[in-house]
Amino acid sequence: MGKKKIVLDTNVLISAVGWKGKPRKIFDRVVAGELLLIMSYNQFAEFVRVLDYPKFDFSDEDKKRAKTLILKIAVFVKPSVKVKIVKADPDDNMIMEEALEGEVDYVITGDRVLRSLDGFRGIRICSPNEFLRDW
Repeated sequence: MGKKKIVLDTNVLISAVGWKGKPRKIFDRVVAGELLLIMSYNQFAEFVRVLDYPKFDFSDEDKKRAKTLILKIAVFVKPSVKVKIVKADPDDNMIMEEALEGEVDYVITGDRVLRSLDGFRGIRICSPNEFLRDW
């Protein structure tokens, strides 16, 4: 059995690169090579856009470092299947599409709507806290 493959929702990625806490603990395991981070270029573009939100007040150097690190450690997939399981937020569908394409074990998210799916096609959907408790 190989490394666990995960998708970190953009909200978790932002928390991981900006603050200490449970998202950072998971991200540190990705950086250490213990977990494989699966991502699409669409999600990376969303991540870059959210990094620029004024409320986060990331410095240009912080943003550059975060983008460079993600590009270095993530395994990028191009989803070939479209899903429409979350009507309220199409970006959540993007997360599930890359999870399916990357055949991940976990989608880790702070999004209650996504977590309410309680799994999808064998993929566990959980919060950072749940992931760390179970892993």
